[in-house]
Amino acid sequence: MVKCMKLLGNLVRGINPLQKHFLYRCCALPITLYGFQLWFYNKAPLSYHMKILNKMQRRATIWILGAFKTSLLEGIEALVGLRPIKFHLQKIAKRSLIRSFKIPDNHILKNLLNYNPPKSKLHNSHNIGSLTNRQKSLTKGHLIDSSIKSYGIFPSFSPLDLEFSPGHRITDNFSNRFSFNLVNKKEKNQKNTCSQELDEMVLRYSPDHHTALVITDASIKNDIATSISHIHSANRPLVKTVHHASFVTTTEAELFAIRCGINQACSFNNISKIIVVTDSIHVAKKIFDCGSHPYQIHSAAILSKL
Repeated sequence: MVKCMKLLGNLVRGINPLQKHFLYRCCALPITLYGFQLWFYNKAPLSYHMKILNKMQRRATIWILGAFKTSLLEGIEALVGLRPIKFHLQKIAKRSLIRSFKIPDNHILKNLLNYNPPKSKLHNSHNIGSLTNRQKSLTKGHLIDSSIKSYGIFPSFSPLDLEFSPGHRITDNFSNRFSFNLVNKKEKNQKNTCSQELDEMVLRYSPDHHTALVITDASIKNDIATSISHIHSANRPLVKTVHHASFVTTTEAELFAIRCGINQACSFNNISKIIVVTDSIHVAKKIFDCGSHPYQIHSAAILSKL
């Protein structure tokens, strides 16, 4: 296909380099890499496949740029804006792992990917959990690779939770019960105005016994995340929680801090209103995001409490 693309024109007449790049990315690559999971997995011999794919990408980049055939592949890939084929395969392989989490629980692949050992020999005897450690180390294939990697990459992915189902979502049933107060930090006047409004709100709701103020923050230093949440009500601090975790993202640390604060606030019987103060409004919006994102476990836990 890459050889035939040269018939479309040259640098003097025909399509421009941007259109060539678009044609290669949208037509040639998807067709070439269709079904790549059958041969691109852990412990699979890749030298032959990578040799052919690198040769294909080299021809495509030379055709797009009109460069010399002796040009270095890494250099012309950078000029064209193409990722090396090996890293491109790793990217789409990681994205394909999401599919195993989006299939229903009664799907045959879900049963095969069950990593828990069967309770009896007759129940799910062909799932991955029934293999011994030696058998797991010797078994090759996309399903084994997907089962091992998925739970390490997407530990908080839960798209089939009832809280995200239409009719059960909080955005469907209680859309008028929550709101966001946005602040534009770039404008100094608006920033000062919002600070005054925040002070007035704290002074207004602090004496209320039925309102809980949840102040959350998170930071990461040396790959160690610290999530802090303070809960205040009736002019006095109620609970302070501090949690540490390693190798997590800032978004997950911020969302976990909000989760801890809301869980603690909901544990008090007289609380009917919760005000969350955070400097990450995009993280707070993740709570009500019903789409697929790797923090759905935290979102589902918060929504179930609310």
